[in-house]
Amino acid sequence: MILPDPVFNDVKVSKFVNHLMYDGKKNTSYEIFYAALDTVKNKMANEEKSALEIWKTALDNVTPQVEVKSRRVGGATFQVPTEIRPDRKESISMKNLILYARKRGGKSMADKLAAEIMDAFNEQGGAFKRKEDMHRMAEANRAFAHFRF
Repeated sequence: MILPDPVFNDVKVSKFVNHLMYDGKKNTSYEIFYAALDTVKNKMANEEKSALEIWKTALDNVTPQVEVKSRRVGGATFQVPTEIRPDRKESISMKNLILYARKRGGKSMADKLAAEIMDAFNEQGGAFKRKEDMHRMAEANRAFAHFRF
């Protein structure tokens, strides 16, 4: 059972912070996350949405609807597009956002995360590209959808 976070009272935030956490340092994770949201709020002051809503929109933007799974049929391995369960969608989008934030050059993790959130919100950046690639793969392999299992 995941408890909602102390500031926004939102379970989604806690999940995200859990993905962000290294070595059980949850307080550090929360600090990074809230610092990132502060940065987002300051940089996107002209948006009518709150920083939390911007983050949620960013997550939605990097959430894939389909993924490809490898499936062997006879001697050939097919990339079969499959639907993703909602909880896995959420988890994938969070992991991608964090993964690409970590890969960014730059200062503190909070800054990198803020930058990745803003990119995702504007439908650009590494995590968004990753989703686009996933969808493209699924689209390209749509012919094999009948191998779904």
